[in-house]
Amino acid sequence: MPYARKDTLTWQKGMYYHIYNRGVSKVTILHEATNFLFVIRKIREYSQANHISIIAYCLMPNHYHLLVRQDGQEPAGNLPQSVFNSYSKAYNKMYSHSGTIFEGRFRAKVIQTSSHLFHLCRYIHGNPVKDGLVADPTDWPYSNYLEWIGERNDSLVDKDFIKGQFSNAEEYKKFLFEYLKNRDLPDDVRKFLYDLEK
Repeated sequence: MPYARKDTLTWQKGMYYHIYNRGVSKVTILHEATNFLFVIRKIREYSQANHISIIAYCLMPNHYHLLVRQDGQEPAGNLPQSVFNSYSKAYNKMYSHSGTIFEGRFRAKVIQTSSHLFHLCRYIHGNPVKDGLVADPTDWPYSNYLEWIGERNDSLVDKDFIKGQFSNAEEYKKFLFEYLKNRDLPDDVRKFLYDLEK
């Protein structure tokens, strides 16, 4: 199933979605800590106000990944629209820039299997290592991996979801590092993630 634009995807309560976008021509859109923290604050405010659970997220210098569950009637697709419209305005003002900073509107995909859901979590948390920004995912502060393993306490995580899938932090660490070590994913998951690598 290809990624869908927000106007062709059905947003439903209880469903999980992967939401993704990157800077136009893959340019850097998050330059410094204040940029990352601005976006995280906006995600926290919007998700809490509109009953959207953040399962996994990672903000990278030139792109972002959000894995969310829509818990209410508010379409989860309104989260990136609100957050990154606000960020774009702040960015243009801060850096005296004009025009869009993103490569079109965000892309989104509904998660239809538990296998895709779990592998996407570790794909998202492994991004900073995969892209060579850090050697260990604990060294990248702009994801919720530290919440997943209990080393930081923030509201941008669904702790009940984690407890329902992994018995402890060490089990998830092992799951993530297996991927980081050999980048080996099941064929159906690799196909599912194919669009992310383009």
